[in-house]
Amino acid sequence: MVRTIKRRFWVDLIEHEWRERSVVWLAGVRRVGKTCLSQSLPDIEYFDCELPRVRRMMEDVEGFLDGLAARRIVLDEIHRLKNPSELLKIAADHYPNLRVLATGSSTLGASRKFKDTLAGRKRDIWLTPLCAADLADFKNTDLAHRLLRGGLPPFFLADELPERDFQEWLDAYWAKDIQELFRLEKRSSFQKFAELIMAQSGGIFVAKSFAAPCEVSRQTITNYLKVLETTFMVHVIRPFSGRRPNEIVSAPKTYAFDTGFVCYHRGWKDLRAENLGALWEHYVLNEMMARMQSRRINYWRDKRGHEVDFVIAGRGARSPGGGAHPVAIECKWSAGEFDSGNLLAFRRQYPQGENFVVARDVARSYVRSYGDVKVRFMGLSSFGDLMLGGGAGAWRK
Repeated sequence: MVRTIKRRFWVDLIEHEWRERSVVWLAGVRRVGKTCLSQSLPDIEYFDCELPRVRRMMEDVEGFLDGLAARRIVLDEIHRLKNPSELLKIAADHYPNLRVLATGSSTLGASRKFKDTLAGRKRDIWLTPLCAADLADFKNTDLAHRLLRGGLPPFFLADELPERDFQEWLDAYWAKDIQELFRLEKRSSFQKFAELIMAQSGGIFVAKSFAAPCEVSRQTITNYLKVLETTFMVHVIRPFSGRRPNEIVSAPKTYAFDTGFVCYHRGWKDLRAENLGALWEHYVLNEMMARMQSRRINYWRDKRGHEVDFVIAGRGARSPGGGAHPVAIECKWSAGEFDSGNLLAFRRQYPQGENFVVARDVARSYVRSYGDVKVRFMGLSSFGDLMLGGGAGAWRK
């Protein structure tokens, strides 16, 4: 049983969004901690929509909401209701003093039950696996432990590596998320695809390479990937491109949602030095998504093999000068591993924009110049704070 731990970063985020809208949708994969987080909120009344008696209470929507007046309520696993969007829409439109936190394992519009996505009526929060701020709350800042066990609280807190739990999680994911939301057939093909994606996490995605081992068509593989992305199990990182002839413009990279599942599917029971760089890249990506609450992240690669781990572009990447320029981010387990060649190749194509190296062993930020290109080296906590504060703070939403 997971003890109740107040995850202050997420509690503060929920409280902030409630000041903007009366309805907040809290999404995230199963066992990421949505229930424990929602129950930890102050002055909350909790309703578990998996229970038949609770669902019966909500059949008369107005009668149910009338009895709650100006309270703060949680509707956990709300997709279990027959018409969940109706309840949320009525709450948003007619009960402005009521605060509703609704939870689910996917984006709001994933299920056919949601006839209305409530655009303009709600705020969305995506609860990721444990981020850097969570480790302090869990009183365990051992990074190797976090990378190997992953960021699902029960797995992170287990006394021993919970190998059997990873497969049980996948079985429940198929039965409770995939079947209820999408009703896919060919369980073995879908699970084989999910396992391959986990094992090859961080690589370029080529649909046809999965078709034969999964015994389905290329189009089916593409559909499977959309399902994994919608349910937050896989992050699809698409290439940043100005349509220059030497750039990769269409091949996405796929990242598993959690380092623990990467380790499990690669058969890693202990971490070696050569494993740490790839897992750190996944962890930095998780931190960016938690802080930004967005998947608006790209990577860059040219046809000569130069590659930048992550690029943030568009309106969310405004430089101090006020123009919209791409921000380049490299992830390194050790700052000494940084080779400027890839970043300089990127800046020859896109001269303006901020450059960051996020490294595990940087305690105090500093800047180095490589010709005309300035690069700021930062630890993960400082980089995360930057994404919420000045400079790159406009990245969020």
